[in-house]
Parts: sequence; C-alpha cells; structure tokens
Amino acid sequence: MDSPFQIDEAGVVAGARQVSSPNFDERSCSGDISEAIDLIVLHNISLPPQQYGEKWIEKFFCNQLPADEHPYFTEICDLKVSAHLLINRAGELVQFVPLLKRAWHAGASSYQGREHCNDFSIGIELEGSDNEDFELLQYKVLLQVLKSLIAYYPNLTAEHIVGHSDIAPDRKTDPGPYFDWDLLRYRLD
Repeated sequence: MDSPFQIDEAGVVAGARQVSSPNFDERSCSGDISEAIDLIVLHNISLPPQQYGEKWIEKFFCNQLPADEHPYFTEICDLKVSAHLLINRAGELVQFVPLLKRAWHAGASSYQGREHCNDFSIGIELEGSDNEDFELLQYKVLLQVLKSLIAYYPNLTAEHIVGHSDIAPDRKTDPGPYFDWDLLRYRLD
C-alpha cells in the first residue's frame, strides 16, 4: 500500500506528529487488542467553535486549555478528553494516543448493540464544525490514514467507519452535515 502513514506494533503512526495526551487508559477487552479494534469513529472539533489554526485543540487534549483565553474555554477546560488522531485544516496528522490504548473520544456510546465504543474503536478528529465544508486536503489525509488502518487491523473494514452522531445520536451531531460520506465511501472502495 502506498501510504505515508505506517503503523507499528505499539500503535504509533509513522508520519504523524506526536503530542502525548494523558487522557487515555487500557482498553477493556480480552485477547489480542489489535483484533478487538473494529470501529473507526469520525468527529469534528474547533476551538473556539468555528475558529481554526490555533493550538487550542492540542492544549485541550493535553489538559492545558487556559480558561481565561476565551469564554467558551471556561465551559470545557476541566473536561478530560482525547482522540487517537487529529487532521487539522492544513492536512497535518497529529497523534495523541497510541492506537492500542483507549482514547477518551466517544463518551456514552453504542454501536450494533455494544456499549462503550472507546473500548473497540479508533477516534479520529477533523478540525472543523457542523457548519461548513472540510478541506479537500483533510479528506486526502483521512483516506490515507483509513487505508493504513484497514490494512493493519484485521477486523477493521470500510463498513465500520461511523460518525460520532451514529454512536451517540442523542448527544452528538459530528462530523456534521457537511462531511462528505459519499466521497469517503467512493474512495475507499
């Protein structure tokens, strides 16, 4: 496969800038963890909402978001959340949590009758919002990452790529109505 994003046995993605988040723990699954991973959850995030290009997302995932920098930050600065990967608007891939660990991205969630999606999923954030298109470069990087993940993890398939809204429909709307699912599915086939 022709992808700059190769995965090692610890779940580190080569080609991603590494920023360590403290917000993770061990997956609660028995057996081979790499076989338990069978879901990819796509999210969107922007901090402050609908503003891009700053390092606030990284600070948020590392518990370093300064409450006094923006009124919205006072609402979220004490939350402990993370994702495995982030693709920013410029197409840079950032890894916060090794793929074999449980990132705290899904919250209360359910997929095909299974609760606690963090246990068996990889969370990918796209810098964006529910209110506008994502960048073509973000789709290009996302597709490369997804192809690498599907090739590496035996139980991951294109059919098991969902939005946060699919696993927590009463709480979440992301990746939102502007996310191009048709493009994603077409390019993964």
